[in-house]
Amino acid sequence: MKKRVISHLFAGALVVSLFAGCGASDDGKTEPSKEKSDTKGSVYYLNFKPEQDEDWQELAKAYTDSTGIPVTVVTAASGEYETTLMSEMGKSGAPTLFQVNGPVGLANWKDYCYDLSDTDIYKELTSEDYALKDGDSVAGIAYVIESYGIITNKSLLSQAGYKPEDIQSFEDLKKAAEDITSRKDELGFSAFTSAGMDGSSDWRFKTHLANLPIYFEYQDEGIGTTDAIKGTYLDNYRAMWDLYIENSTCNPAELAAKTGDDSRNEFLNKEAVFFQNGSWEYANLTGDETFTDDELVMIPIYLGVGDEADQGLCTGTENYWCVNKEAEEADIQATLDFIDWCVTSETGTKSMGEDMGFVIPFKSAVESNNLFVKQDAAMTEAGKTPVSWNFPTMPSEEWKNGVGTALTAYAADQSDTNWTAVVSAFVDGWASEYELANGQ
Repeated sequence: MKKRVISHLFAGALVVSLFAGCGASDDGKTEPSKEKSDTKGSVYYLNFKPEQDEDWQELAKAYTDSTGIPVTVVTAASGEYETTLMSEMGKSGAPTLFQVNGPVGLANWKDYCYDLSDTDIYKELTSEDYALKDGDSVAGIAYVIESYGIITNKSLLSQAGYKPEDIQSFEDLKKAAEDITSRKDELGFSAFTSAGMDGSSDWRFKTHLANLPIYFEYQDEGIGTTDAIKGTYLDNYRAMWDLYIENSTCNPAELAAKTGDDSRNEFLNKEAVFFQNGSWEYANLTGDETFTDDELVMIPIYLGVGDEADQGLCTGTENYWCVNKEAEEADIQATLDFIDWCVTSETGTKSMGEDMGFVIPFKSAVESNNLFVKQDAAMTEAGKTPVSWNFPTMPSEEWKNGVGTALTAYAADQSDTNWTAVVSAFVDGWASEYELANGQ
């Protein structure tokens, strides 16, 4: 992807907080400063994770206070990272540090990726598996391993007459959810939070939930990617989607306008037992002591496929740091020094491990205090098989959007015809988007 192309694309909204080296615009909003020290270089990190924005701002300030190197952190709005990156890369003072989601994302940005194979941070990795390679070049490095599943309010579940141990399969989950729905007026809560399909929430279903049928198909076929998905388990995908939308806090027709905040707030306000999300939500749920660890558990997303009793959480990464090789040499070195400090220093590892709740795949990592991370480790230790993250192999963002649009239409009218459109978006859309992405 060339700069002359990127410069013509429009960016999504930026979520920008006050940080080291930032200035104020006329409307009072903060904007990234592109000022640099004369010789030491500077860092501009375009962050993917809105939920960790405040933590990154604080860590950037700590580094600047310690070293004098200006670090700017800009956080793209949820669902707008790729668009924002395209816009920012077309400007002077482009990000020196950015992210790709895996091989598909790398295909768009590999011409901008500095070779990290001879860098300190590469040598800190605990496994070669966490390096994203382009031939012999190390184009990206995974900086966080995460898990997702169905976050469960144990207290509400108990009030409904169930324990987490009672849910070991899709049929178990369906039985509990439908029973809760049948008694929701009596109980005072619903089974699931709203499966919002606006841009701040739809990734949970068009990407994270969609990972499950892809994972099981890949397992059957013994593959790790494909140019043509078969859709073997899309009936199971439909059954789970139906379960979500028919047993939630709102009418399915309202989901198009429901946001990620709506879903989170419903869970925080104890309006629902189940909330599909990931380990990154831990701080949001336990802040201000809204929930204690004793009240929460993350259970697997069961799809009615395979050995469900031994299924673990969905665990992996789509978060790879890349350094912009088009940046000035001093800025490249400043960026390399910054990310190495993040994963080796006491301040950096504490922030990433404790404040952000990350499992970072580096030798100096501190143990995370994130409950969901600990639960994933316990499941794996007990012999349960984690579900790998296969959505980095999805052929394009447009494919995800097509699936999301079809899911939203189906939620409003759950006809077989509308589900056929979901299947078409999933299967036919995969083939056509793969062909476009690979120039076939």
